Amino acid sequence: MMRTGRPRQFDRSQAVIKAMHLFWQNGYDSTSLAQLKAAIGKGITAPSFYAAFGSKEALFNEAVNCYLDTHAQVTESLWNCELSAREALETTLMNSVRMQYAEGHPKGCMVALGVMSACSDENRRLLKPFEDSRQRTREGIKNCINRGIEAGELEEAQDVVALSAAFDSFLMGISTLARDGVAQQETERAVVRMMSLWDAARAVK
Repeated sequence: MMRTGRPRQFDRSQAVIKAMHLFWQNGYDSTSLAQLKAAIGKGITAPSFYAAFGSKEALFNEAVNCYLDTHAQVTESLWNCELSAREALETTLMNSVRMQYAEGHPKGCMVALGVMSACSDENRRLLKPFEDSRQRTREGIKNCINRGIEAGELEEAQDVVALSAAFDSFLMGISTLARDGVAQQETERAVVRMMSLWDAARAVK
């Protein structure tokens, strides 16, 4: 008679979230199998870990997808045409600040921190989903600016590339502010100040 394996002692979906938090905090290379096993708990053994997730790399890929499907959605308001272009951009910046400072997970943005974390050349390919996400965000910012021009909110003779880069740089920098302990209220005020760049580019009517 075929023997069945011992029933899994942990919630797999919760284990992916715990792994996501570790990778978010430490990056891929700096997160060890021992740390992952300790976070998952329930006395999980190495064989049980590999049976459940396949490998550290496979678990990282699941954790990345989990992040992109949840926390990273704060930037989707860039594409919300029910908001004015300015509202869409400011909403994205404010929601990103609130997400990155929220309790219950590491500070900062996993997508932004992915470009700053030390990752060996052999593992750099694992960060491709983050690169794609950052590129989509850049396109979303440009989309807002172009919508602003088309709606007459911004001057037509606008340097879209430079203005987009300014907002993108600010968005990426929120992670550093959150990690360094800069107060959330200060960062939110910085968003308001940042939007003055938009206002300075308003079309003269």
